Amino acid sequence: INMFEADADQGTQNISQEDLALPFLKVLGQLSPEINKRDGKYIDGAEPGMIINTVTNEIFDGSKGIQIIPAFYKRQYVEWQDRGTSTGAPVAIHDADSDIVSQTTRDKSYKDRLPNGNYIEPTHYHYVVIVDENDQPSETAVIVMKATQAKKSKKWNSMMLSQRRKGKNGMFQPPTWSQIYLMKTMLEKNNLGSWFGWEVEHHKDIPNQDLMDTAMSFYETCKQGNTKVNLSQEGEPQVTSA
Repeated sequence: INMFEADADQGTQNISQEDLALPFLKVLGQLSPEINKRDGKYIDGAEPGMIINTVTNEIFDGSKGIQIIPAFYKRQYVEWQDRGTSTGAPVAIHDADSDIVSQTTRDKSYKDRLPNGNYIEPTHYHYVVIVDENDQPSETAVIVMKATQAKKSKKWNSMMLSQRRKGKNGMFQPPTWSQIYLMKTMLEKNNLGSWFGWEVEHHKDIPNQDLMDTAMSFYETCKQGNTKVNLSQEGEPQVTSA
């Protein structure tokens, strides 16, 4: 018998979802510090195109992908300073219904500049439940899609809206958190260079009650605004053209 079992869960009574900083699921690129052996953030075995959990530093094979459940979606306008002059964290976060974009001017590098010199980046946040290889809930996280990945977010949202199931009253659209998607990575290119981006595939319906309960609970937490995201973990965008 484990000596700690009698005191299981003690000390965590006051810790709820809103007290935890959600990890990001990020795609590692050629310039990511996690793949640079001389960087303090280096992770053994990390390569471009892999997926990383920014809290646990667990890495996943991008070609095989990772199972996730989309619980909640939010779009915001993130205000950045230029690389080299910023702290690595956003200057400000503006809600989707903000008029901040109307105050910007598009510059030669296709950035929407404010009068103060900062630029605005439309950013898509997908709050997800990570599903392990045994189809059990692993943990919650957030996937950020912006710049070149904004189109992937829109495509994913369309994919979610297109899901239909037959019920007793005819066809209906199931909740987003009833579905599992496979998140893979793929190499992309434009005139600025190449990078790895997301590739989203619909995988299957949620197969068990544990996943259903976890996903529904996380949806409610996100809906109430009781989630914390450490945006400094997100880092400045490496590719800024769409």
